[in-house]
Amino acid sequence: MRYGGEAMRFAAISFCLLAAALLLSAPPAQAQEARAGERADFVLIDKSDRKLWLYQDGKVIRAYSGLQYGDAPVGHKQFEGDERTPEGRYTISYGNEQSSYYLSLYIDYPNAQDRAFANARGRSPGGLIFIHGQPNGLPFDARVPGDWTDGCIAMSNAEIAEVWSLVPDGTPIEIRP
Repeated sequence: MRYGGEAMRFAAISFCLLAAALLLSAPPAQAQEARAGERADFVLIDKSDRKLWLYQDGKVIRAYSGLQYGDAPVGHKQFEGDERTPEGRYTISYGNEQSSYYLSLYIDYPNAQDRAFANARGRSPGGLIFIHGQPNGLPFDARVPGDWTDGCIAMSNAEIAEVWSLVPDGTPIEIRP
């Protein structure tokens, strides 16, 4: 009987080691990639609903909810450090694979109007506003709770990977209150 117990324990340990090896070698969860011919030509964000829509030829091709913003999510970004997310029409200028967050898409804030407003008050309008994933170093599926950015728009890593594959440089974006 003792031999049977050792064999069972050996089998259980072997199974656990095999399962751990399989889990460690499994790729992280992937979002759906763009289908052939599928490219967003417009991005719409509704801050109050915390939703983002990708459009192609006037039709919604993807929708996301649960967006995260800066610590002061209500109102248009006016100054550097105000923790707000801009509102208005901008452009996605480029993607950055080497950011401090999992993938990021640069929004060309501030525009001329934003700069003029801040300059008239002797302040900087700020900048470096992105749509991005979660901070690097977190597990792929982990998410920082609540609003935590400095004015950027954060989403899950799987979501930003999908958006990344669909949104080319130069895509217009509208951010509504």
